[in-house]
Amino acid sequence: MSSTLQDSKDDLMRRALDDLSRNVADSELTPRAKLALTCRALFDAGHDSGLAGQITARAETPGTYYTQRLGLGFDEITAGNLLVVDEGLNVLEGTGMANPANRFHSWIYRARPDVQCIVHTHPFHVAALSMLEVPLMVSQMDIAPLYDDCAFLADWPGVPVGNEEGEIISAALGDKKAILLAHHGHVVAGASIEEACSLAMLIERGAKLQLAAMAAGTIAPLPDRLAREAHDWTLRPKRSQANFAYYARRALRNHPDALEN
Repeated sequence: MSSTLQDSKDDLMRRALDDLSRNVADSELTPRAKLALTCRALFDAGHDSGLAGQITARAETPGTYYTQRLGLGFDEITAGNLLVVDEGLNVLEGTGMANPANRFHSWIYRARPDVQCIVHTHPFHVAALSMLEVPLMVSQMDIAPLYDDCAFLADWPGVPVGNEEGEIISAALGDKKAILLAHHGHVVAGASIEEACSLAMLIERGAKLQLAAMAAGTIAPLPDRLAREAHDWTLRPKRSQANFAYYARRALRNHPDALEN
């Protein structure tokens, strides 16, 4: 340790990134398995709201994606009962129908080639914050991956089953990783399933923290330079992979049937 005590922060950060690359292995889970575990992990984290919400991921064929079957809760999703649908929500694989509200996912996937997974849920604290018509305020280190990366849609467009809502939500999201939807919930647009799961966990924690802080006083902003440093440091693929591996292990302990075909 003594040999590193005089090293700069930049040097130590670079060394830590090298260590992450060597020590955090890529997941061997299939996209179906990752998505099913994301559904179960987010259910356990309070993201269920009956049958509301959708969690999707791009499938292997361009213009198609995995989604859950309408009628199943997040705690009932398995790798085997996921549907594959096209942009028009026509079912290509599986039995049943997709939630019609999946339509706005098609708009986001078309507008954002970088997005591989979308999480749209109505967790309690996000939903409560959305009722106040205020943006998410990132003022705590744990939530730094969302710093300046969470948009806000102040005007509720109604039930998102039309193309109009797809245009509105995808445009409001822009190039951000997430968006808080007033009077509704949130959307996370991840570069991977792992990232989307991690950010969905964080946005609910962020909303919970914000509501508690607002009740106690005035939220103080983070210094921009340090907040951006924390954002870039924590929003790295290997960090998302490590986070997801933990969430997946916990979900499997609670839901050993999640990987059933």
